[in-house]
Amino acid sequence: MDKDQIQEIQNIILSGTVLENEPMERHTTFRIGGPAELWVEPAADEIEPLTTHLTAQQIPFFVIGNGSNLLVSDEGIHGVVISIGSKMEEIKAEGEVITAEAGVLLSKLAGFAAKRGLAGLEFASGIPGSLGGAVVMNAGAYGGEMKDVITEVSVLTTDGIRTYASEEMEFSYRYSRVMEEGGIILSAKMRLAPGDESEILARMSELNERRREKQPLNYPSAGSTFKRPEGYFAGKLIQDAGLLGYRVGDACVSEKHGGFVVNCGHATATNVYNVIRDVQAKVQETFGVTLEPEVRLMGRF
Repeated sequence: MDKDQIQEIQNIILSGTVLENEPMERHTTFRIGGPAELWVEPAADEIEPLTTHLTAQQIPFFVIGNGSNLLVSDEGIHGVVISIGSKMEEIKAEGEVITAEAGVLLSKLAGFAAKRGLAGLEFASGIPGSLGGAVVMNAGAYGGEMKDVITEVSVLTTDGIRTYASEEMEFSYRYSRVMEEGGIILSAKMRLAPGDESEILARMSELNERRREKQPLNYPSAGSTFKRPEGYFAGKLIQDAGLLGYRVGDACVSEKHGGFVVNCGHATATNVYNVIRDVQAKVQETFGVTLEPEVRLMGRF
């Protein structure tokens, strides 16, 4: 992009943030990624004019949340990265219904609900992502999924802002219609259940302790690297294939949990990508099972 194009974008983003050549390693939980040509964190009312402008100017753009399920290539991103984050964190409660903007972290959202004696989001308290990303992929843990609580989602589509009821989102395992059709999650409504605050907090504490015991939280990662194949557990297949500790550069399969590829030093995106490819090939060869990545790849690999 030339200076005039960047200035036009800055003229739209008056409340948000615009950074040139921003290292994406600062914005992913893998702590990996080359520079974004332009990194933009807009306020809620700036997203539609921004995407309209970028589309009209044929400037490529990519939308991210907290970067917790993302592997960005070492060469970075050509175009604009739109970060739905701290400028979109408003949460409101009306009775048992919570409405939240897409940038709020799930941990903050779960804590908000707990303090109001509302149960149903305990499963999400330890997921290191934001609401928007969680809705897109129907994130879940410990038997709970976003589809269990979502009643309504506001999405910016190519036809403007649309409101989808939960059943219209076509939620399934790690899937929603937005993954296929595109669009930007702006906010969501969730219906929770009345509960006791102390019991809700105790349940959250229990789940987070289980997470600490079983997952390699001491290393940067993107969480579970692979989706659960039907009838199997990815981590068990990887372990049984003898791949615990398998390493390319500073990217390795966690010895604590085979379902995680972690950055155990100064891994590059290429290191991680090669570990993923090697694990897929070995599990396919050994068990005839195809492992599908849960991690989203951004950039050229």
